[in-house]
Amino acid sequence: PDILLLSVSHCLCLCLCLCSELCWAVAMAHQLRIRASFLSSMCAGATRCFSTFHAERPCIVHKRNIDILHDPWFNKGTAFPATERDRLDLRGLLPPRVMTLRQQIDRFMGAFEQLEHESKDGPSDATALVKWQILNRLHDRNETLYYKILIDNIKEFAPIVYTPTVGLVCQNYSGLFRRPRGMYFSAADRGEMMSMVYNWPASKVDMIVVTDGSRILGLGDLGVQGIGIPIGKLDLYVAAAGMNPQRVMPVMIDVGTNNQELLRNPLYLGLEQQRLDGEEYLSVIDEFMEAVYTRWPNVIVQFEDFQSKWAFKLLERYRSNYRMFNDDIQGTAGVAVAGLLGAVRAQGRPMSDLANQKIVVVGAGSSGIGVLNTTKQAMARMLGGTDVAVREASGHFWLVDKLGLVTKGRKDLDSEAEPFARPVEELGRLGGLREGAPLAEVVKVVKPDVLLGLSGVGGIFSKEVLEAMHESRCSRPAIFAMSNPTNNAECTAQDAFQLVGPHAVFASGSPFEDVDLGNGKIGRANQGNNMYLFPGIGLGTLLSGARVVSNGMLQAASECLASYMKEEEVLEGVIFPSISRIRDITKKVAAAIVREAVAEGLAEGYHNKGPKDLAQMSEEETLLHVDQNMWYPTYSPLICRK
Repeated sequence: PDILLLSVSHCLCLCLCLCSELCWAVAMAHQLRIRASFLSSMCAGATRCFSTFHAERPCIVHKRNIDILHDPWFNKGTAFPATERDRLDLRGLLPPRVMTLRQQIDRFMGAFEQLEHESKDGPSDATALVKWQILNRLHDRNETLYYKILIDNIKEFAPIVYTPTVGLVCQNYSGLFRRPRGMYFSAADRGEMMSMVYNWPASKVDMIVVTDGSRILGLGDLGVQGIGIPIGKLDLYVAAAGMNPQRVMPVMIDVGTNNQELLRNPLYLGLEQQRLDGEEYLSVIDEFMEAVYTRWPNVIVQFEDFQSKWAFKLLERYRSNYRMFNDDIQGTAGVAVAGLLGAVRAQGRPMSDLANQKIVVVGAGSSGIGVLNTTKQAMARMLGGTDVAVREASGHFWLVDKLGLVTKGRKDLDSEAEPFARPVEELGRLGGLREGAPLAEVVKVVKPDVLLGLSGVGGIFSKEVLEAMHESRCSRPAIFAMSNPTNNAECTAQDAFQLVGPHAVFASGSPFEDVDLGNGKIGRANQGNNMYLFPGIGLGTLLSGARVVSNGMLQAASECLASYMKEEEVLEGVIFPSISRIRDITKKVAAAIVREAVAEGLAEGYHNKGPKDLAQMSEEETLLHVDQNMWYPTYSPLICRK
């Protein structure tokens, strides 16, 4: 009986305990529902809410002590807080005062502005290279601080990390080289690329910019020294598009150089051999593409500064099977089309009137032909999109190359230029124009609405040519001197406004200062640089998960850029925005790319957003989605885990 009584008592106690625990659980569940409801109301409209306070997500690192200070991805310099200095064994390895990111920026900018003041009367090229070296050293030490400074001062620093200074850097790269950045694949690596691609330390790569150095800007074959272009382009991908700098990769494919001066230079860092050609060349590029897409199947590859001989062939070879595009052909063309649409708006006409413009294009390289093809497609779409519309659109162009006017009567006519060659039978009706007619004569006879240069020949828009443009019947004739760097621009803004008139619309690839026209009037020197489009093309392709980069996506990007400016700005001759607005422009271009990819059924989604999620987003929601996926430089807490 005593045992039975004890058992009953034990059971009663157990039941009471269980009832108590159950009541507590019910009460806690009720409290959690109330709290969840409160948090939900506080976060209404937000896409996610994890807590009631904001904190940076910690970053796990596998190093400590001096190794952290030598790693630019994680180094914070004097901004390491005391707790991290202890946690990472840094105490005593840094000055004792802890600086904020803002204080670090102010210190750097103060020193940089002092340099500008002291060197303002020195040689401009030498000063530009010194500025690049100072920024490059910061990049090697502290990537977060570097990109924060670049983003906050993009208008000032874009010409240093990109055109025009990047041209000088490439010309002198073998002498400037201090620390490797990017990956180098060469003809000597044939058969090894599939394994060597795993030498890259990042397990994930979203964006690659690759060149073979064969046509760097308008400077020609610079061989392995062309690596400066992919580095500069990816800096802009990070600053403008918010690409994560740990997930981008600059690439140089060294197949030799035909530049004899470089081959004689004892400091030259590339292969000392003539360029590969034909099937040998293609086999190297094919092996590279197979290797990078084997390791990173979803990476986007931007081809940059390949000579015209290969640029079109490689684009057609890969564009249907890989997420890739050629910025010289498609990016330049997109920016030019946006400028042409802006020039039409500056005339007080709707953008659809582009189909009625007469355009003289100077330069039949990859960029020039790319502009012609893209503009023809835009015109044809405005004219109805039929085969007849395509033929009619082709009749609006006059192509001039180094031999003069391109006609059907030219011997050995390049297949890419053939669709834009003028019929011989019409020349008699055009004031006696002939095959090979010089540019000035073409402009005098045609009286175009737009004169667009992608020749790489500085000053080719001579006094005679610009005075002929003055006779154009267009209310606001447009002069586009798009070649880079500055020395290769077809004319200056000053020459354009002085010789064509104050009513002209001017744009260039490299920056020029606005021109004082007197009487309080200003001639706007627009910079129509590819940086307005390629970061958005890359970001939009990434976030949409598009299988390929389609013509429709590129057209959507151009139209987005063309419509970015307000009507009153365009009527004043401002057809491209300030570089200081590049991050906002890129966000809108990327959103336009995403929406077009969805409309064409190309989108496969990215991370937690599938194609159906993207399709259900409004324009504002798409913009928000893009903005939330743009990386921004901040110092994250570091935790070491071996």
